[in-house]
Amino acid sequence: MKIVADTNLLVRLAVSDEPGHMRLAAKTVKEAEAVIVGNLAISEMVWVLRARYRFSKAQIAQAIGNLRDVQNVVVDATAVEAGLAAMRSGADFADGIIAHEGVWLSGEEFVSFDKKAVAALEKQGQKARVLG
Repeated sequence: MKIVADTNLLVRLAVSDEPGHMRLAAKTVKEAEAVIVGNLAISEMVWVLRARYRFSKAQIAQAIGNLRDVQNVVVDATAVEAGLAAMRSGADFADGIIAHEGVWLSGEEFVSFDKKAVAALEKQGQKARVLG
């Protein structure tokens, strides 16, 4: 069966604070034909790891790498890389995903009140503008 992973399943795989849930999540992933991980779920996972578990950027990148390395896990690799690149440049992971999806949907410029996000995306060569 092809399953769609919710954020809480992804967090259980990355964090071992509830061993029973972690084992069940790992078993579920192992037994699935494919594990589909949407951009929103992976963005939310990053936020939870950062805000709730105080993961560093390096730990978050490692958790994402571990997830991508699982053979039956399917992610939008280009979007995930855009999120990681944004995070490395000082923006939030989600900013990179938002900018990537916007361009994919024919957007030409990332626009935000978030100066940090705009600066990080401009560093990557993306057209971005701060409002205000």
